[in-house]
Amino acid sequence: MNFPIRRCLRFFNRLLLSAAFVLSAGWGAFALFYQFPFPALKALAVAGWLGIAGLTVFVAWRNGVLRGSLLYMVALALLLGWWLSLKPSNTREWPDDVAETTTAVRHGDVVTFSHVRNFDWRSETDYTPRWERRQYDLGQLRSVDMLLSYWTGPAIAHTLVSFGFSDGRYLVFSVEIRKERHEAFSEIGGFFKQFETSLIVADERDIVRVRTNIRGEDVYLYRISMPQEAMRELFLAYAGEANQLAAKPRFYHTVTANCTTVVYEMVRKIIPGLPMDYRLLLSGYLPEYLYGIGGLDKRFSLEALRQSGRVTDRAKAADRDPDFSRLIRGNMHE
Repeated sequence: MNFPIRRCLRFFNRLLLSAAFVLSAGWGAFALFYQFPFPALKALAVAGWLGIAGLTVFVAWRNGVLRGSLLYMVALALLLGWWLSLKPSNTREWPDDVAETTTAVRHGDVVTFSHVRNFDWRSETDYTPRWERRQYDLGQLRSVDMLLSYWTGPAIAHTLVSFGFSDGRYLVFSVEIRKERHEAFSEIGGFFKQFETSLIVADERDIVRVRTNIRGEDVYLYRISMPQEAMRELFLAYAGEANQLAAKPRFYHTVTANCTTVVYEMVRKIIPGLPMDYRLLLSGYLPEYLYGIGGLDKRFSLEALRQSGRVTDRAKAADRDPDFSRLIRGNMHE
C-alpha cells in the first residue's frame, strides 16, 4: 500500500475515532445531567466526566491513542452499566393529570376501561379531578378522528386519536410524557430517560378543552378514512397498549416513542406497508402525510379539511357544555 493511501486511511480512522469520542463524551455529560441521582452533586459528576474526557485527549496526544483511551473506555463502560440499570416505574410522585394508569378488560364486544380521565378544568392549577370507569361497545364504533394540538409553530403538534360511537360518546387516547411533580417538560430530557410514557384515556371535554380553553393551544380535527374492521383493531390495539404500560412501564423517547410514532407502530400492524415519513416526527405536517396516502377524504381539498376541522373557537364557545363533542364538530367536512 503506497504512502498517500496509508495517510488517507490514518486520517479517516482518526476522524472516525474523534467523532465517536466527541459523541460519547457529549452523551455521557447529558446522561449525567438528566439522570444523576444526587442533584447537589450533579455539576460535580458532569465536571468529573468531562475532566476524564479532557485527560484522555491529553494522554492520547502525548503517549498515543491506545494508552490515552484506556481510562476513558473503563469510565465509559461504568457509565453505560449505570445507564442500563435505570428502569422505568409506575410508582413515582405523579401530578394529578397523569396520576392513574388505565387498564382495559374485554368481554365479547364490550371493553371496560378503568381510570378514564374526565377532569373539569378551570385553570392549569384549579380543577376537579375525576377518574371514571367506562364501558364501550365495539358494535357501536362509528368513527376515528385525529386531533392535532399546536403550541409552538406549524411543525410540532401533539397527536390525539378519538373514537366515536353511535350513542354520541367519544373516547380519546393520548400518548404523553409522564413527568413527576417536580419535573418540567424538556425535549432534550426525552432523549435521556427523564420521563415515563403515559397513555391517557379521556373524555373529549377534558382532554380537548384543556388544550383549547386552558392552555391556549390551536386544535384541528380530521376524520380518518378507515374500514370498520381496522377501526375496531386500532381501538383494541390502544386497549392492549394501556394494559402493557400498566404491567410494564416504559420510558418516553422524543423521537422513537412519542405521541405519533407509537400510534404509527400500532397502525402499521393493522395496515401493512404504511410508509415511514419525516412528517411522523414533524407531526404538525401529519395531515399532508395522511392526505397523500388516502387517509383523509379526498372529495375535499386538504385546505378545506383543515379550515373546517379547526375546532379551537368552537371548543371555546362550547366550554363546559355536555354536548361538547357535537358542538366542536360543527359543520366540519366528514
